[in-house]
Amino acid sequence: MANFSKSNVPQFSMDVYQNEYLPEGGREVNAIVTVTATGGGTIGSAVAAPHLYAPGQGPSAAVAIMVDCSGSMDYPPTKMRNARDATAAAIDTLRDGVHFAVVGGTHMAKEVYPGGGRLAVADATTRDQAKQALRKLSAGGGTAIGTWLRLTDRLLSSADVAIRHGILLTDGRNEHESPENLKAALDSCAGRFTCDARGVGTDWEVKEVTGIASVLLGSADIVADPAGLAVDFTQMMETAMGKEVADVALRVWTPVGTTIRFVKQVAPTVEELTDRRTEAGPRAGDYPTGSWGDESRDYHVCVEVPSADLGREMLAARVSLVVPQPDGTTQNLGAQGLVRAVWTDDMVASTSINPQVAHYTGQAELAQAIQQGLDLRKSGDVDGATAKLGRAVQLASASGNADTAKLLAKVVDVVDAAAGTVRLKAKVAEADEMTLETRSTKTVRVKK
Repeated sequence: MANFSKSNVPQFSMDVYQNEYLPEGGREVNAIVTVTATGGGTIGSAVAAPHLYAPGQGPSAAVAIMVDCSGSMDYPPTKMRNARDATAAAIDTLRDGVHFAVVGGTHMAKEVYPGGGRLAVADATTRDQAKQALRKLSAGGGTAIGTWLRLTDRLLSSADVAIRHGILLTDGRNEHESPENLKAALDSCAGRFTCDARGVGTDWEVKEVTGIASVLLGSADIVADPAGLAVDFTQMMETAMGKEVADVALRVWTPVGTTIRFVKQVAPTVEELTDRRTEAGPRAGDYPTGSWGDESRDYHVCVEVPSADLGREMLAARVSLVVPQPDGTTQNLGAQGLVRAVWTDDMVASTSINPQVAHYTGQAELAQAIQQGLDLRKSGDVDGATAKLGRAVQLASASGNADTAKLLAKVVDVVDAAAGTVRLKAKVAEADEMTLETRSTKTVRVKK
């Protein structure tokens, strides 16, 4: 394997925020781990041989855009036109040298460009050819998203690149394949490429779209007005082009007798990672985080330690970052964080909750309260929905999550935000309810 100078690899750093003090008999240790990647314009060669891209072009990458071409995309006709324009805008954003393809999705998947089971390499000519091919897209047929994902996986895997990414647009429910088939497709694609998913209009299923993005470690959002697709697609592609290292995993080591309760991403969105652990040697496990550019994310690690006598201290967990290598090994990215436990009879020290831990515990509860409240509202449980959404308003207000508070205010009338007193609105625009549900997991950072 090639040796890489440090300047060729984005620099990762890690900070741990916790109250390490436990009372006598205390066993639960909570920590917020902040991971930051810096070094814009670097070439993420931690996972790619240098011959795969020209100097200064960034890491080698492959991107596939999946465009819904089902019959509903013709209602209204401007929707299909907006989707074509948005895809063209995304293609214009591709960096020279990036491998790419466009997939048309109905009850089956077809190659729109370049065809032949291959990827094109972005330059002025291929970008123009791809945009010409988009003009032939028309609406007709059903929706079977699993077939789109499987074709995208085959296309992306044909390129020897560092970053593999998909962008998926749908306007309807996945009605032409079983939920089991979609889940099987997602399971087979997980870890092979990341994917951003977008629902356009209001006839799609929020849990389907957010579920796809969650499994494939991408973002999910609603574009209620199809006219906004071009701006959204351009931003998504710009973000994809900024990714520098793929397949980064959070490796958590714990000593004998210690149990991991959970590991979850808590910023910029809440994402449960506990069940995605893969074993990585004695008492260590890896949790997938996807691809990274210049960015910072927060993770909540909760471990249960054996009880110990007052005055004792121990290392409860060691957190590091690793990426896979072509020879099957992993490379450590150098950042490390230590989670400690110290037993004390100082009641003030042992009962104090770390501000970061408290904040993100509230943000995770906020996301859950919104989702439960909206589900109860749909089922006709007015009292239950009012209680949950009232709690959500209270949490959003207390944490300064202004964006979520604004979305909540379109679904409930807020009587007293601090107390969580609300009334359900009699009439709620479908787009407003779907926007709140889709964006419910977006969090705000701790106020400094």
